[in-house]
Amino acid sequence: MRPCDSHETSQLNELKIDINALTCIAHYINSGNVIMVEQMPIYGGYAGGLEETTIVDVATTINSFVMAHGSWHLDGPIHIRWGITTAREALAVAGHAARAIDSNTHLMLGNQYYTLAGPCTEMCLLETAAQAITDTASGREIVSGVASAKGVRTNFHTGLEARMMAEACHAVAGMELSKVNDVLDRLVALYEKDYKTAPKGKPFDECYDTTAIVPTDEYLEVYDKACATLAGLGLDYFKK
Repeated sequence: MRPCDSHETSQLNELKIDINALTCIAHYINSGNVIMVEQMPIYGGYAGGLEETTIVDVATTINSFVMAHGSWHLDGPIHIRWGITTAREALAVAGHAARAIDSNTHLMLGNQYYTLAGPCTEMCLLETAAQAITDTASGREIVSGVASAKGVRTNFHTGLEARMMAEACHAVAGMELSKVNDVLDRLVALYEKDYKTAPKGKPFDECYDTTAIVPTDEYLEVYDKACATLAGLGLDYFKK
């Protein structure tokens, strides 16, 4: 038997889809593909504020399975001002929407990561950790990232951000929500004050050995500093 391929399609903002996507979906279904449907509700956009954007997020997630026949949904609530998924409001939308769906269904949920700061900066790693903590505590099964530096700079993505994403997920697995919320409140406060001056970071070839494909000593020091910060917030996983 031929293994199924995996294909992706995107809904449009907000609660819209075009004929091209529907045509692709029909082809994917007939081909027996695994279908990932993504959609990124915009906080501060057509939907409005926190509550309204969360409702839209829930609706588009359900729509991914009902109309688009998705195998799983890739979310990504994004802040209209900063263009990131790690802002406090975007995290709140993602957390509440996933928690509501996970508590009432068995649907497979994912989330994509767009940080403001670039690689080889503590801010980038802390942003990543904040979203990973939110996703884990709210019941998402898949994390997808990291698109550092808002995902718009060429070569500004490395594997060490993905490592932070994974380890932050492990750090809060099974943690009580009251403690998670306390950690998140203090964590986001550490970087949200720096949005206007967020560090650009360094491209891949300046923070990784491109022959061995391992992080530079400088980036490992930055990573250790971020881990120490997270340990100071009460995440025992990062304590040495």
